[in-house]
Amino acid sequence: MAKSIGRETHGTRQTRKATASGWIGSTLEYYDFFIYAQAASLIFPQIFFPGGNPTMAIVASLGTYGVGYVARPIGAFVLGHWGDTHGRKNVLVLCMFLMGLSTMAVGLLPTYEQVGMLAPVLLVALRLVQGFAVAGEITGASSMILEHAPFGRRGFYASFTLQGVQAGQIFAAAVFLPLAYFMPESAFVAWGWRIPFLLSVFVLIAGYFIRREVTESPAFVKEESAGQRPSAPILEAIRHGWKDMIRIACVALVNVIAVVTAIFGAAYAVQPSYGIGFHKSVFLWIPVLGNILAVIVIPFFGNLSDKIGRRPPIIAGALCAGALSYFYLYAISIGSVPLAIGASMLMWGIVYQGYNAVFPSFMPELFPTRSRVSAMAIGQNIGTTITALLPALFTFIAPPGSHNIPLTIGTLTFGICVIAALGAWTARETYRVPMGELGNPQAVPIDEAEYVKLREKVLEEERSTKATPAGHEKFN
Repeated sequence: MAKSIGRETHGTRQTRKATASGWIGSTLEYYDFFIYAQAASLIFPQIFFPGGNPTMAIVASLGTYGVGYVARPIGAFVLGHWGDTHGRKNVLVLCMFLMGLSTMAVGLLPTYEQVGMLAPVLLVALRLVQGFAVAGEITGASSMILEHAPFGRRGFYASFTLQGVQAGQIFAAAVFLPLAYFMPESAFVAWGWRIPFLLSVFVLIAGYFIRREVTESPAFVKEESAGQRPSAPILEAIRHGWKDMIRIACVALVNVIAVVTAIFGAAYAVQPSYGIGFHKSVFLWIPVLGNILAVIVIPFFGNLSDKIGRRPPIIAGALCAGALSYFYLYAISIGSVPLAIGASMLMWGIVYQGYNAVFPSFMPELFPTRSRVSAMAIGQNIGTTITALLPALFTFIAPPGSHNIPLTIGTLTFGICVIAALGAWTARETYRVPMGELGNPQAVPIDEAEYVKLREKVLEEERSTKATPAGHEKFN
């Protein structure tokens, strides 16, 4: 075991390259995914659905957002299999093309006024393609970075996957901000909303050139060269790791915080039928500021998980973020922009990142290389699919005119976060388990003192080679 661990402490230059490519790829792809989320809250109810019933238009529009997640388990099965049999690099390039093309097509769709019910049908079809594509992104990028990372630094490097996702959300909201603020309302509704979707052509081009330069992960190459590439990784994952797949599906329910912040919260704040009165351009700053803060703190939590373990930050993040959802929804209910921004930054920008930064290492470490992408993709996407259906459910339970919306939706949110925390609590700790032993329930973590010594060796190598991603040496 000592030799195996020792080899894991080398190759940090390649780790840096894999981390950078994973960060940029996740940023570009989740820009595509989240511009849809912004539009579903802010503009789609008015242009893709009948205008006679505003409440049902909001429910239907947020339902199309959730439909994208319905396709994610299907994408998880297909793309997870592809990633475990054809490599992490290949699946990431495929995801990029599917996402970019479907997003551009949304920007070309006719409206309900032009073609009637065909408009929402086409919107749903393209959202399904988006959901299918994104199912392989987080899992593929997390596995790629994790398998390149040196022992003792897997949590830190894998966290950059989600830092890229948060950056993509910043860009998605930032593109809408000048349009919503400077364009006349009539022009924005007529054609301005299409611009962010059509800009995805640049995402597609940039993503292709970035991802084609990434080398395949050492762990996958080792499996392939030894003739151990599985023919049916999904069956292996279910046969040997079904309990952990259920656990990570539960843990992924913490995504309800993202739903409450950026989807239901946006509709609650800006849709006229709720009567709160937030202007679209003002509310768009809430996820922007929260995500800017998240980009800063994510490496701290990733690094912390390499010191104290994966489970503590996830459990604390889930419970505290769930509790703060009451305060965030209350701030919206009283129409206080400063309070809503402050609550968002605390709940979403800081506390929630305890989960968000750590799950890219926590989840794949529960499974062996042979079935890692399949197992994580299926478990994680089942959990996020459930949470993506919540905006429409929340709107149905607490429609415009309801009383005590913060208490009702806040209680549901906190209850879901408790389930997620329990899922993490029942999982085994993996941060001191060598790469070759990951996925083995009987694996014995190395001694704490030896782990600290090996981790210090890795940090010294990073300092000597300047292999830590630029601008993040301070997180060591």
